[in-house]
Amino acid sequence: MKKIFICFALCLMSIAVFAQKEVMVKAGTLVPLQIVNPTKAADVAVGEKVAFKVSRDINVDGVTAIPFGTIVNGKVYEAKKSSWWGTKGRLGIMISELYAPNGEMIPLTNGNVYVTGKNRTALSAVLFCFVTIPACFICGSRAEIPAGYEVHANVASNTTVSVF
Repeated sequence: MKKIFICFALCLMSIAVFAQKEVMVKAGTLVPLQIVNPTKAADVAVGEKVAFKVSRDINVDGVTAIPFGTIVNGKVYEAKKSSWWGTKGRLGIMISELYAPNGEMIPLTNGNVYVTGKNRTALSAVLFCFVTIPACFICGSRAEIPAGYEVHANVASNTTVSVF
C-alpha cells in the first residue's frame, strides 16, 4: 500500500512540475486591445482607470502566452469636456502594462489613445460678432470612445511568462 501511495504522490508532483511552461514574449509583439465600455471625457477624471481587453490570443511557440479576454487597465491622463465658445472635448488614455492570468506583469508601449471632438470656436466667434450674443453658448463636440474601439500596443521588453 505504501508503494502505491508513494507512486501516486510522485506522479502528482511530476504533473505539477511539467504542467507549467515558460515562454518568452519578445519586445515589439503586437497586442490588439478593445475598450470594454463606451467612455466619454465628461464622465471620467484624470487618474481614473479604463478597462480594455485583449481581442485575440497571443501565441508564442504554439502556446497561448496572453489569452483572449485578458483585462488591461488604461489610465486617463487628460479628460476635458467640450464647453462654450466651441471648445472641443479631449480624452487621453495611457496603456502601460498588462497582467497575465497568472499575475505576471507584461510592460506595454505605444498603446496610448487620444481622441478629440470637433472644434467650433471659429463658428461661435463669427456668429457672436455678427449675429447674436447666444452664439457664445455653442459647444464643441464631445470626445468619446465607443465600446469595441480597437487600439494596438506593443510589448515593451522581453518578458518570460509561465503558462499552464
